[in-house]
This record gives sequence, C-alpha cells and structure tokens, in this order.
Amino acid sequence: MSDSSPATTLDRRAFMVTTASVAGPALTAGCAAPGPAAAPPAGAPRCEVVVNGRPHALRIEARASLLDVLREDLQLTGTKKGCDHGQCGACTVHVDGRRVASCLTLAAKCDGREVRTIEGLERADGALHVMQQAFIDHDALQCGYCTPGQIMAAIACVREGHAQTDDQIREYMSGNLCRCGAYVAILEAVRDGARRMKGGDHA
Repeated sequence: MSDSSPATTLDRRAFMVTTASVAGPALTAGCAAPGPAAAPPAGAPRCEVVVNGRPHALRIEARASLLDVLREDLQLTGTKKGCDHGQCGACTVHVDGRRVASCLTLAAKCDGREVRTIEGLERADGALHVMQQAFIDHDALQCGYCTPGQIMAAIACVREGHAQTDDQIREYMSGNLCRCGAYVAILEAVRDGARRMKGGDHA
C-alpha cells in the first residue's frame, strides 16, 4: 500500500540533513571550550586549605567542587576530570589522608583541611613515590588518563590495610575505572607498591 502524504515522502537522507542543520549549532554551542574560571561573587566563602603542604587562602564559589578548584584555581591538573559524577575515580585525591572523589567534594568543605594530589607525592629530592614507581615498573598504564586517580586510590588502599590479597585489592580499587583495561598490570603494581610501602619506603 502506498502512502503519498507529505509526511512520508521525507527520505532518510533528507531527514539527516535537516536534523544536522538544526542540531549542529546547538551542539556546537553546548560543547564550546570552557573559558577561564569565573571570578567568585562578592561575599564568596573564604577557604583556607593546605594543598600538597602549601597553605592557600581562596575565595571560592560556594558550589565549586574540590576538583574544579584544584584544576582551575590552583592549576593542579594532574587530578583528572573523568565522569564528573563520582563513578570513575579519575579525580581521586586525599583529604586529611582519606581518599575522596574530588568531583563530589565541595571545596568549601575542605576549609582547614589538608589535601594531597598526585603532584604532592614525590619526595623533596624529586624521587617518585614507590607506588608511582611500581606503576611504571609494571607498565600499569596505557593512555594514562586514569593513572593519577589509580595511584592515589592504591596508596589509600594500602594504608587502609586493604591490600592483603589480590581479591582485596580488586575490591578496594573497584571504584577506579581504566578504559584501556590495564587491570592485570594495575593489580601487579598495587601488590608490589604495597610491599615497598610496608618495607618502610615512602609509607
């Protein structure tokens, strides 16, 4: 049965062209590269925080995440923005020694606290943290985007006493996703890093 109504004469090619011409400008506007961080409004909360051993007195937007403040205000871009929903672990940092997803942590909540990022792991003499070295030694990175979060989570995993067995390591590292699938090497690195940390080197 043929239907010659105007609504059904639109073929697939015409539909795609029409859709692209309408959606294109909207998508382009939505994906525009972010500009510099906006200045916080007058009366913005003051946040005094120690990051990697350095004190900072910041005026921040009340809703700003710790991740955005680290990356945009302090230029500490080693902490990665992945899902921005607390599901991938790429943004893992330590606050008062405990691992947190910095994308879900309000910067204002860190007032008076100590934050450590991947940039704060190396020793004063420039030597890498033993967990960083273990990741290199075991080739536990491919694209490397998740690696800072993996390393911060791995150190916390050891300090929490959750690196006793391979199953424990898998369980307590499960919040950190690797899109390259380097999990076998990551497990080996965490196991080796745990051994080195327990040996008193960079605990």
